[in-house]
Amino acid sequence: MMKILVTGAGGFVGQRVVRDLVERGAITVDGTEQPVDAVYACDMFADGVEGLASDLDKVEALVGDLTDTALLKRIDEIKPDIFVHLAAVVSSAAEADFDLGMKVNVDALRALIDSCRKQPKPPVFVFTSSIAVFSCAGNSDIDEDLTPMPLSSYGMEKVVGEYLVRDASRKGFIKGRTIRFPTISVRPGKPNSAASSFASGIIREPLSGEQALLPVSRNTRLHLGSPDMAVSSVMHAIALGQDVIGDRGAITLPGLSVSVQHMLDRLEAIAGKDVVAHVKDAPDPKIEAIVVTWPGGIATPKAEALGFKADASFDDLITSYMNANL
Repeated sequence: MMKILVTGAGGFVGQRVVRDLVERGAITVDGTEQPVDAVYACDMFADGVEGLASDLDKVEALVGDLTDTALLKRIDEIKPDIFVHLAAVVSSAAEADFDLGMKVNVDALRALIDSCRKQPKPPVFVFTSSIAVFSCAGNSDIDEDLTPMPLSSYGMEKVVGEYLVRDASRKGFIKGRTIRFPTISVRPGKPNSAASSFASGIIREPLSGEQALLPVSRNTRLHLGSPDMAVSSVMHAIALGQDVIGDRGAITLPGLSVSVQHMLDRLEAIAGKDVVAHVKDAPDPKIEAIVVTWPGGIATPKAEALGFKADASFDDLITSYMNANL
């Protein structure tokens, strides 16, 4: 019986991953096709995961803190064959509250790895990291082999997580594979506390006739991916055989390298000047100080050789959001 645990399942990527797993019915796992028998949607907040459980067969909601003994005992009892670990405290929130960031981004991951150690055989474990692990001067271009040296607490916590997963895999506790997400755009819903939240807000809010504040320079470049790309990358990471993964460590996902100005130009071309007029420049030194240390573009030939793919164009990110949400 194939059992899959998705943490952070109440978030927008998590919900999409859960729904995709159920809709597929079967997935390739570590190189072998397997039926999806049960999906455990885990989150601290009940609404999202309980909604998934009520909407979808095969889904059970698990509500609670991943460092809580009772929840961890339940996970031990389930013995998931696959862990998809999406739960995180994002960039600005982790910067503002160091203890919370460490608890959610590091302690919870270690607790899950300890749960894996109790299983009779190592489960597949997908850990989602971030390009926030990188830092560079002046928003410049890098390649995937650059050694991470983050300049944010969130980035540091993700690097710690990457090494925990790699060593746990080396020890045979898990079949680990870490993927570093690009900045995801366009996210539906409300703004969140991520420093990159504006990358969705400057598209989402104007399309709804609402004002969007732009906290960074229009020359700022971003390494972007769509929600669809994020979900397909998780599925591809699950599918890869452990012999292919080897000891390579984290995989930096391909993305689109675009400037904020290009994003707005394409929004205008698709939706019109009146829509783009809702974007107001509102420099925020705290956010800009984080974002300008992120790479403006990343060369990812090794990830692409493994079969991971970037979106075709930023136009696709806009139209995909419009088709799904407007």
